[in-house]
Formats: sequence, C-alpha cells, structure tokens
Amino acid sequence: MTLRENLLLNLELFGKTLKLENDGEGTQCLYWDDKLVSQVDLTGITVSEIVHRFQLQQANNSEEVSLNLQAKDQTVSYQLWINQHQQATGEFPLVPSAHLVKEKSTRSFMGLAALVFKLFKSAKVIKAVLAGASVAGYAWLFTVEFALVIVACLVIHEYGHVRAMQYFGIKTKGIYLIPFVGGLAVSDDKINTRWQDVVISIMGPCFGLFMSLACLLIYWLTDLELFAGAAVLSALLNLFNLLPILPLDGGHVLKSISFSMRSWVGLSVCMAGIALGLGLAYTFGLALLVFFLFVGALEVIFEWQQRHFSHLIPLDRYGQTFSAVWYVLVVAGHVAVIMNFADSENPILSLPMKILGS
Repeated sequence: MTLRENLLLNLELFGKTLKLENDGEGTQCLYWDDKLVSQVDLTGITVSEIVHRFQLQQANNSEEVSLNLQAKDQTVSYQLWINQHQQATGEFPLVPSAHLVKEKSTRSFMGLAALVFKLFKSAKVIKAVLAGASVAGYAWLFTVEFALVIVACLVIHEYGHVRAMQYFGIKTKGIYLIPFVGGLAVSDDKINTRWQDVVISIMGPCFGLFMSLACLLIYWLTDLELFAGAAVLSALLNLFNLLPILPLDGGHVLKSISFSMRSWVGLSVCMAGIALGLGLAYTFGLALLVFFLFVGALEVIFEWQQRHFSHLIPLDRYGQTFSAVWYVLVVAGHVAVIMNFADSENPILSLPMKILGS
C-alpha cells in the first residue's frame, strides 16, 4: 500500500484527535491526542490492506478501536470501528512512496483462478447453462425427480448465504450451480468482521435445515417418500458442508472462532481440521474432498502469513461462544433429521444414517 508521507488522516475520536502518519522510513503510526496507540512497520513488504487495532480506557469502560485501510486504484479507503460498530468511513489519495508500493498480488495462482472465474460468470446466461447442466447431470446419474430435489437443496442452501450477505449490506452477484460439485453464492464486496464470516457461512446450512424440516413435515402429512428423500438428502448435503474443513462452511466457522483466539491457535485448529478431512477422504475414497482440502490449506496458510495485517475484526469471547453453540445446534438438527429415518426399510432413506454410523 502506498500512502502519503507525514499526515495521512485526521479524525475525531472521543473528543480528541486521531491522527494517522507516515514517518517517512516505512513505519505507519497512529496517534490519539499525541499518544502513540498503534504502529505498523511496512519496510520490505507489500500489502493492500492494513489494520490498526488498540484499546482505549474511557471512564470505567474499555473501548476496542480498529482502523482498517485498503488500497483501491489511486485512493485508500478507511473504516473506523469501535466495539465492532462502524463509526466513520471515507478515503484519501494514494500517492507513491519511496518505501511502499501497491500490492501486486503474490497469490498468482489464486488471482489467476479468480480472474478466470470472473470472466466465466460475467454473462448472465451462464447461470442458466450451469443450472441446466446440473439438472441434466444429476438426472443422468439418478432420475429427473431426484435431480430436481438435489438442485432445490443446493439453491436453498446458497440462498441462505445470499440473504446473510444482503443483511450485512454486501453486494451479491447471485447463485451459480456447478455440476457434480455443488453451488456457489458470489459476493461483490469484502467482509469486515469475523462475525460476518460466521453468519454468512452458517446461514446456508440453516436454510438447508429449514428445508429439511419443511419436507419432513410434508412427508408426515402426505406420506409421499419424495419429500422424505428431499429431507434426508438436504440434511446429508448440509451436514457434509458443516465439516470443519476449509473451504466448506464449517471450516469458515472454525477459522473465524479459532483465529479470533490467537493466530497460532487458529493455525493449529484449522490444520487439525484439514488432517481430519484427509482421514475421511482416505477412508471413503473421496478424491474431490482432497482438492477441497488443498484449496482450504492454501487459504489457511495465506491468512497465517497475513495475520498481522488482517482487516477482519475478531470475535469477542461472547461471539466465540455463541458461534460455537450455533454451529453445534445446526449440526444436531441435521443429524436428528437423518436419525428419523434410521430404521426405514427404504435403502435410500436409511443410507445417510449408515454413512454416519460407519
């Protein structure tokens, strides 16, 4: 990130002046009423995002303050957060510096993949093509009715992610179905807090649970096994997605909780989740899961390397506990739906329980 020399930003915070300055030697300093509260040494590194986080004592209260900076083209946008509530936002010019340069992405592989994906999804007709290919593919493997049930489960799940993004004011580009892989809810903005990551990640399985319960209720009322199959299939797909493995939804919840504790704890817990996933992939011969684990490992490693510059505001102790309990309850809900058909004579309905039992 390239920032102006000397005074970069001047804001009012609790009746005093909050000043962001560059000392001209590669260190960015943040002062509150001439008291140094945060500094970041940028010598020899290239980043596009910087976060200054510190505590202020006000009367009998401790205020958690965060100033997030992000380079965009020729400007730097900033967000001021107090106790995870946004207080101010804006931008200032980005001017070349002798010490810092705007980040040229070191994630060449991931950046290229993202570029290809953006080009791929630029045409709206792609959504329809992918949806049609998904239905056709699943119908080729099973039946048309079963294919429609699978696609409905995927759409409801991804719609949960989209609704959560919209709740936080994050722009979305819609839902994309990927044949034989699943679905993807695409956003157009970045998240700002670990809490947003938790909510967006877990709302997909939550909507999936609502669908499973609704289908279960309809099955009890009509005795049509199609709805029983939809309930079980939705529960199984969402339960798989809740595995604590990146880039699955459960992995994102685990990462947000663990990286909010300590960075080394986050790395250890996430790597343990990846090891668990490798064990499952080996046991059940899930080659595609190995690919997911590879992508998840890259994400964890990159986040570890950038842990000192992450703009994401961590979860507090209450947020960590609430997120963990929420995660466990959603998992328990899907397991309960599957267990409801544990003694079914229909091999399709009892299959998920046999998988869990193994």
